[in-house]
Parts: sequence; structure tokens; C-alpha cells
Amino acid sequence: MTPHPSLPTTESAVAAMRVIAAEYRRPMTVTDDIGADRTSRRTSAPLFSVTDPDGSLPHEAFVELGGSPAISVRLFPEDDAEITLEGVVFHDVPRDHVPPFLTSVYSGLAFVKGRFFPPGYKLHVPLPGDETYEERVPGVSLTPWLSGRVR
Repeated sequence: MTPHPSLPTTESAVAAMRVIAAEYRRPMTVTDDIGADRTSRRTSAPLFSVTDPDGSLPHEAFVELGGSPAISVRLFPEDDAEITLEGVVFHDVPRDHVPPFLTSVYSGLAFVKGRFFPPGYKLHVPLPGDETYEERVPGVSLTPWLSGRVR
């Protein structure tokens, strides 16, 4: 896994994701929302206002990657992202961690661990540098992709 440079903008993160999608031969669709009146976290923006009070133009993107596993990424203007992997939602992932997260998943490093008590499963996605994201898998049944990664 190669390290990814700092991603200062939503557009740079989308460009990095395009490279990964091409490398792993995954189709990718991007929906952009640009302007304070269009981004999801700017609900308090004044009517017809497209810039933030500091004059900046916020940019949010929603990315869907095709194939298995099912992955979608919402990139927020505040330098973080929400990644949904096979129905498991990872909140507040730093924008810089999105490319290594995807590379980890596509290279087969992600895994699921189950517990008898309390019952349930957790999806683990390890990143370079001893960082691992883990989230509880909702429900009691696993998708075929998740089932294939149980340890």
C-alpha cells in the first residue's frame, strides 16, 4: 500500500479515489454539491447564500464505487468523510484516510470478528501506521462479502 499525500480539498480526495477505482477496476460515480445552500451540514446558511461567512465556497461530494463490496463515501467540506461499506457506516473518517481505507478494503485486509457475548460482529479496516477503524455490523445477518471475511 502506498502512502497518500495530504488531501486539502474535496476535489483532491475525489481525484485520489478515481486513481484507486481505476487500479482496482471499479466503476465510480460522483455527485457534487457546491455552495453553502447545497451542502448537507450548512442547513443554517442564509437563503440564497452560496458562500460561507468567510467567503469560501464549500464543496461536498458523494461517491459510489461499483462492484463488491458495496462502498459509498460522502466527503464533507470540513475535511472528514462518512464511508459506508456493505451497510456498515464509518463516521468522521479524516479525508486523508479515505484512500488508504479503500486500498485496505480492496487489497483484502478488512476483516470481521464475531463475539458470542455480547452477540454481534465488528468490521475492522486496518490502515498503515497501526491505525484501525472498527464499527459494529448492524443486524444479526452478514452480507456474502462480510461473511467471507469472518475471522
